[in-house]
Amino acid sequence: MSSSSPGSSTVLERKRVTQGYPQARVIVLDDDVNTFQHVVDCLRKIIPGMSEDNAWSLAHRIDNDGSAEVWCGPLEQAELYHQQLAAEGLTMAPLDVN
Repeated sequence: MSSSSPGSSTVLERKRVTQGYPQARVIVLDDDVNTFQHVVDCLRKIIPGMSEDNAWSLAHRIDNDGSAEVWCGPLEQAELYHQQLAAEGLTMAPLDVN
């Protein structure tokens, strides 16, 4: 028979598993419809903190490379920016979720 002394107890440690919130990339595709100025205006209006210089650089990258990542971050925000850019007429790649 086993006995335990009064006041002693077994402490079970819980393993804490932390899962990060899914991240996503917002990618704009090149098209023959939108002007550079429209792309720049949309990026500046929708993507927080987007400078004019950065927007122009991204517009040129979209034109030269066929696409550019314009924002990366939490999935929920990425979905919003993706939807807003598409509503402005930009050609969007599907969200790239990590």
